[in-house]
Amino acid sequence: MTAKLETKTTGPSLNQAQVDFASTFAAFRDANDMRLAEIEAKSSVDPLLSEKVERLNTALDAQTRRIENLTLAGATSAFGAGQTLEGKSANQTAWDNFIRTGDASALTTGVEGKSIASVNGDGSLIAPVETETRIDAVLAETSPMRRLATVRTIGASAFRKPVSTSGAQSGWAGETDARLETEAPTLELIDFPTGELYAMPAATQALLDDSVADVDAWLAEEVRDVFAAQETAAFISGDGVNKPRGFINSPDLGVLEPEDFDTDALIDLIYAPQSRYRANASFVMNRRTINTVRKFKDADGNYIWQPSLSAGAPSTLLGYPLVEMEDMPDIGSGVASVAFGDFRRGYLIADRQGVRVLRDPYSAKPYVLFYTTKRVGGGVQDSEAIKLLKIA
Repeated sequence: MTAKLETKTTGPSLNQAQVDFASTFAAFRDANDMRLAEIEAKSSVDPLLSEKVERLNTALDAQTRRIENLTLAGATSAFGAGQTLEGKSANQTAWDNFIRTGDASALTTGVEGKSIASVNGDGSLIAPVETETRIDAVLAETSPMRRLATVRTIGASAFRKPVSTSGAQSGWAGETDARLETEAPTLELIDFPTGELYAMPAATQALLDDSVADVDAWLAEEVRDVFAAQETAAFISGDGVNKPRGFINSPDLGVLEPEDFDTDALIDLIYAPQSRYRANASFVMNRRTINTVRKFKDADGNYIWQPSLSAGAPSTLLGYPLVEMEDMPDIGSGVASVAFGDFRRGYLIADRQGVRVLRDPYSAKPYVLFYTTKRVGGGVQDSEAIKLLKIA
């Protein structure tokens, strides 16, 4: 086991990474044009040319991840800027001391006699709001669903949202005309129960004894990737049992089932939601599906996939943002491999307030374990906002 405090920024700068990406995409486009021309001319293609296209496609994936990592590293560094030991609040200093030594006295009694963190029955502590905010911030930078969906902070174990099923009546009338009595909308409650998400990062005592190290930032970064991977998988395909219900498992979402996976199928998917949902809509698919759609062209011979023009912005597909989520299914018969819609209106993530941390210096000596948990729920809140594509 190893523990890292520094955010890695190895490799080229962000600007150079974007230049490399643009160059690779130009080479991919030229090679794929040659491949398509050979298919049209003689219904076959040189295997070496096909191999070159796939190699460039794979290189685009690697460079996309490099740009994402450099962007994330910059965002994380900016968030932690100014968090010097001298500039920490009394709450942060007490929490820092607990992480390093296990002494929770200043947390439970408070600097001025007021409790900063409460103790649970298992001995874990509710982290101060500064630590919870830091974890939520780095998680939002990593989790693609948190960037797309609506996120609500709740204080109970479940969230219930009233949703209109009939809509309120309305109409037009003149200044002195009588108004007909309108009926109230029919409402139903949608439940968003939360499940417990946990991670257990480990640190050496030498790392904790390093007075210069920001152990609070270390804890946030260690749990970030684990939390993001687990919850994103649940937001996509979770069954709702002790975890969020994923949108591809929602029985109410509309599904298109074309015969072939091509440009026409993607265009049909764009027009499946009502127009009010398309303004802020995005495509969602995994890396292997993106590799396929990179080769698609429209009726005018233009590539329907276009790379991002700025750091942190997604690439586009038919003019709409394209978000990669590795847990989306691969293309296959009867499988929902592509989603499209306004995820902010369509999907709700419910975060229960309070991150719990149990410091365990005994179970894995000489390492100190930090059993960190938070409760997260999620589910579709508007089934008209998101549509799925399955190949029939």
